[in-house]
Amino acid sequence: MQTSLVTFEDVYVTYFSRMKYFAMEYVLSEEDAENIVQDVFTELWERRDLLVFNINQVAFLFTSIKNKCIDFLRHKLMAKRVMDQMQEEYQLTLNLKLASLEAFNQSVFSEEDVEKLATEIINSLPEKCREIFIKSRIEGKKHTVIAEEMNISPKTVENQMTIAYKKLRASLKDYLPLLLFLLG
Repeated sequence: MQTSLVTFEDVYVTYFSRMKYFAMEYVLSEEDAENIVQDVFTELWERRDLLVFNINQVAFLFTSIKNKCIDFLRHKLMAKRVMDQMQEEYQLTLNLKLASLEAFNQSVFSEEDVEKLATEIINSLPEKCREIFIKSRIEGKKHTVIAEEMNISPKTVENQMTIAYKKLRASLKDYLPLLLFLLG
């Protein structure tokens, strides 16, 4: 066992700086290169039984460093793409918010205007969906009662309510901050 330790130390002392320089050519950062080389030597230490065999140590180290650099660079590129995509989505969101504010209808400031807008949107719902929505939200009936009255299943009532909410949410999205302000 003592021979492996000395052999490992010899390999470490002999090749660490050369391997670090090699890695730095590709990963560009001294710290990242050093971490990669440390990882390779850690793996070599964990598999130091390989040093007992007559392997080409230089080839083993260069191949290991090369593979670690490839993994590192792929990870960096993927992280960059994800970050760029997040920034692009953020930029799109900001542009939409800006466009929404610029197009904001300043005449919608009274409860009557909000009520008129909600009525228009409710009236734009498909007939069955509108009827179910009115029975549920305006008349205050439970889904089971509506289902019995209309001779449909409670699940159909739920599905139609979901459709109504989605349409209302989509139609009112630009007015939501104002609605929260006016109705809050």
